[in-house]
Amino acid sequence: MSKRIGLFGGTFDPPHIGHLVLAGEAVSQFDLDCLLWVLTPDPPHKQEKPITPLRHRLPMLESMIAHDPRFELSRLEIDRPGPHYTIDTVHQLAGQEADAEIVLLIGGDSLFDLPTWRLSADLVAAVSKIGVMRRPGDSVDLNALEVKLPGVTKKIQFIDALLQPVSSQEIRRRIAAGEMYRYYLAPEVYKYIEANQLYR
Repeated sequence: MSKRIGLFGGTFDPPHIGHLVLAGEAVSQFDLDCLLWVLTPDPPHKQEKPITPLRHRLPMLESMIAHDPRFELSRLEIDRPGPHYTIDTVHQLAGQEADAEIVLLIGGDSLFDLPTWRLSADLVAAVSKIGVMRRPGDSVDLNALEVKLPGVTKKIQFIDALLQPVSSQEIRRRIAAGEMYRYYLAPEVYKYIEANQLYR
């Protein structure tokens, strides 16, 4: 039986409980053998935005996922020069795990943008499933998506979860504004942010 590997990429700036919920539900609902957290040093779609240095994002993510043996930090993008495109990461993983089924995990907002991703048709063909975590209130026109990316709808599976509208952007805003943010994060991440006075 082939191994089932989840691929969950992001800047994780900072990583939060919404990320953990998505990852935990993905492992359960897709019956994954492991879930790779792919920390992206140099995301192509965020070239103009300031991103917290990797030396801070890496220990935050490592500490948050250390408690679950099915979670694994992937260095697929950390160890190669950017910009980092998902299609290259999937090909690299497929080269290392020849018989594995790869389940790509993305947010609902990313699903909407999927046709604009680099070699998006090849990406859809290269993965066995696309697990989509929707935010409260978002909607996706799957028919319009299928027209742009034929074959994509049969790969998509929505992930059921108790949805929380938590986002890294909102957490950064809360920290900068001096508002409550502690309980949207794993305790280790909260302690790291406080110790290093990040996002002020």
